[in-house]
Amino acid sequence: MANKLLTEQNIQVIDNASDWQMAVKKASEPLIKSKKITDRYVQSMITSVKENGPYMVLSDYFALMHARPGDGVNQLGMSLLVSKQPIDLAGKPVKIFFIMAAVDNNSHLESLQKIMTIFMDDQSYKTVLDGNKKQIVNLFAKMEE
Repeated sequence: MANKLLTEQNIQVIDNASDWQMAVKKASEPLIKSKKITDRYVQSMITSVKENGPYMVLSDYFALMHARPGDGVNQLGMSLLVSKQPIDLAGKPVKIFFIMAAVDNNSHLESLQKIMTIFMDDQSYKTVLDGNKKQIVNLFAKMEE
């Protein structure tokens, strides 16, 4: 199921973004286009960081962007934006913006756990950080093999 959520269309690689809010909006575009989320969800993620600080930055260069489950979420969805240059997110440098849109508190957990194994593997993490879209797509495609 996980690789069906993080398809090639939901993975983007950019050189840079003007700020973290633009990166979050760009990262969310595939989910908006497929109507899995609404603009309200994107705004909720941005507001949450402004109110609570960079708590979504879980490790070096990695932010797990999310908002309250169901609020602006039509369907479970995930997308990934990799920036070749670090983008300042409230004092923390981020290159990987992983968007997690959940419809409730539980249905996304299995898929999220499976995808996080890639980010927890040092070699796979480096592959994502390197920003080669073809290699990133292949990495996530191998999850289901």
